[in-house]
Amino acid sequence: MTILVLAATGKTGRRLVPLLRADGNEVRAASRSGEVRFDWGERETWPAVLAGLRAVYLVAPEDPEPIEAFVAQAVQAGVERFVVLSGRELDRSDGRFGHEMLAAERAVAASGVGWTVVRANNFDQNFDEYTWREPLLAGRLGLPIGAVAEPFIDVRDVAEVAALALTGDGHFGQVYELSGPEALTFAEAVGMISEALGRPIEYVELSAAEYEAELLAEGYPAAAVEALGALFELMRAGLIAEPTDTVEKLLGRPAASFAEYVERVWRRP
Repeated sequence: MTILVLAATGKTGRRLVPLLRADGNEVRAASRSGEVRFDWGERETWPAVLAGLRAVYLVAPEDPEPIEAFVAQAVQAGVERFVVLSGRELDRSDGRFGHEMLAAERAVAASGVGWTVVRANNFDQNFDEYTWREPLLAGRLGLPIGAVAEPFIDVRDVAEVAALALTGDGHFGQVYELSGPEALTFAEAVGMISEALGRPIEYVELSAAEYEAELLAEGYPAAAVEALGALFELMRAGLIAEPTDTVEKLLGRPAASFAEYVERVWRRP
């Protein structure tokens, strides 16, 4: 089948595309700077991207306004299934974090065609492909999380589950809660990365106000700071601290551990 992968240059998309192609699917890898140009804010780019599709991997834009119209246009063009990337327990965050992902969940659920939602914990790769990379390399990571653990998940497992839901049977109407196999505190995770690098990295516990002040001082937009603060509030409540066995049930093997990720990405010879 022909499958559209949105955010194809992102963490999950760039891993999902080769998985789907290796299985014989035609993939339209779309983003603002990818193989196929797609821009949520330029609706004139939508028709060509949607033509002849059977399935869509949907990663919501920061502004949820165009999502409903896009889903409706995709269904009209012949799309028969959606797989949406989302996060665990976002409906408990009062809309301050993940409102765009929740909007995508609602849009596909109301679309009248098959849909699957993949709700994941924080990715392992957030440590080396996201905000936390530079502080780690500088020797200090400060966050407002305390001793609450997080069952970080390898983004490659998320991509495999998404590929299964896009191409397999029995996934319509399912909401899959994905996590890694064990929960670690951020201090433990930073300690593992520090050991692998062979040099000290300090984990510092910040208050919510201190974290906000540091992000603003680094030039983060106020809206992004508020969203990150809401995410850590959700995490501090322990709502996403419990590991799930969904990856193992779906893929027939255990989810990759954080230790495996650290060994692969951070270990220095």
